Amino acid sequence: MAETRNIGFEILRFRPESDEEPVWETFEVPCREEWVVLDALNYIKDEIDGTLSHRWSCRMGVCGSCGMMVNGTPKLTCNAFVRDLPEPIRIAPLANFPIVRDLVVDLESFVTKIKKVKPWIIRKTEKDVAHGEYMQTPDELDNYKQFTMCINCSLCYAACPVLAHEPDFIGPAAIALAFRYNQDSRDEGEAERYDVLNSHEGVWSCSYANECSEVCPKSVDPAAAVNRSKLVSAMQWTGLLSKRGAE
Repeated sequence: MAETRNIGFEILRFRPESDEEPVWETFEVPCREEWVVLDALNYIKDEIDGTLSHRWSCRMGVCGSCGMMVNGTPKLTCNAFVRDLPEPIRIAPLANFPIVRDLVVDLESFVTKIKKVKPWIIRKTEKDVAHGEYMQTPDELDNYKQFTMCINCSLCYAACPVLAHEPDFIGPAAIALAFRYNQDSRDEGEAERYDVLNSHEGVWSCSYANECSEVCPKSVDPAAAVNRSKLVSAMQWTGLLSKRGAE
């Protein structure tokens, strides 16, 4: 048997059929040295309390579904090693989202905001497949490659101080995705995203706290995308730069 050490976990519970407000519940978990927080949560559900609700899938930092507040910081629980955290370890659902049950939040608003920026390649006229690929140079790829790494984990939304007070703010992930496609040489949809990015809930609501980039598990740096989008938008507004896809 591998050596274990008992570690205290304080978990924010919310069962809508019985709780009016979320309540903290404490568990003692025999953790192994190599365990991450997700391992401990799965142990609690499997061995202690089967009613605990939480999301997870790949366990490899790819799917983004296991995001939670770990000691007050948004983290992927599959990447948060228990041995690196002070005790007791406090686990809560992601901030700035409605709680559905226990550690599960409602991500509908997040998905809606992502869709608003049309995060796909838009072409006025699609080239026939028989005519070959849309070619792109390495430099053109470098313009946006960093922002393709987003896994939609929504940690940046939980960290964003603007969203805490302005829930309609479109948010860092949506802006980073919009910037990613606006910078893609194959895309012609920048004009279609312009009004969304420059609305009251768009890039100008950001106060550049940089918290979104600090918590991103893929080093996407959405704060940089926000500020670069502000610069591009300002130049377009003054007429110094045209919008690709505009008539």
